[in-house]
Amino acid sequence: MRLLSFLTVGLTLALTLGGCATSPPSPYQVSQPRLYHDDIALAGRLSVNYDQYGKAQSLQGKFSWTQTRETTNIALLSPLGQTMAKIAVSPTAASLQLSGEPLRRAGSVSELTTEALGWDLPVAGLRDWLQGFVRPASGTAVAATPDKPAEFSSEGWRIRYVSWQGDSALRPYPKRIDMERQTSEAGMLALRIVIDTWQPTK
Repeated sequence: MRLLSFLTVGLTLALTLGGCATSPPSPYQVSQPRLYHDDIALAGRLSVNYDQYGKAQSLQGKFSWTQTRETTNIALLSPLGQTMAKIAVSPTAASLQLSGEPLRRAGSVSELTTEALGWDLPVAGLRDWLQGFVRPASGTAVAATPDKPAEFSSEGWRIRYVSWQGDSALRPYPKRIDMERQTSEAGMLALRIVIDTWQPTK
C-alpha cells in the first residue's frame, strides 16, 4: 500500500467532483456510432475510496492519460498539479516512477500495481472504459450510450457511466465514470473518474 500512503500524504486538498448518484435524463440522441481511438490523450480528476488497516481512506487528485496502439502512459498528480507518480506500460513491460524514488519495473502492469498499490489498477480495461467501451465476460465489446444508461461488469469491476459530454448530435464521450470492486487487499474499492479533456492524437 506504499503508493496509496504516498499519494494520500500528497493529495491533501479536497476535490469536489460533482454530480449525484442519480443522473438526469440524457439530452443526447446518438446519430452515429462512437469511434474507438487507438491513439488518444485524456486528462481529468479522480477520487479513490478504500480500506486500509480497517479504516476508511480516500484520496483525490488529477491524472493525465496518453495511449497509442502499443503503449499507455499515466501520470497521477496532486490537486495542485504536482506529479506524484508515473506509470508506463508496453506489451512486454511496465514501470512505475514515484516522485523522488528509484524507478520500479515489472513484467506486467498488474504485477507492478498490485505490489505498489496493494490492488491491481485495471489499465488494460481503462483503455476501453475511458472511451465508453466495455468488454463483459462474453468477450464482445459493448459501446455504452448516454441515451441507454446501464451498469456493466468487466474484469471484476462494476462500471457505471454517470454523465456524458461532447457533440450531442454525433459522438458524445464519457464525462464521469464510477467504478467499484470488492478486493481482499483494500475492501470495497470505489474509483470515480471525471474526464476534462479528450483529444485523439491521430
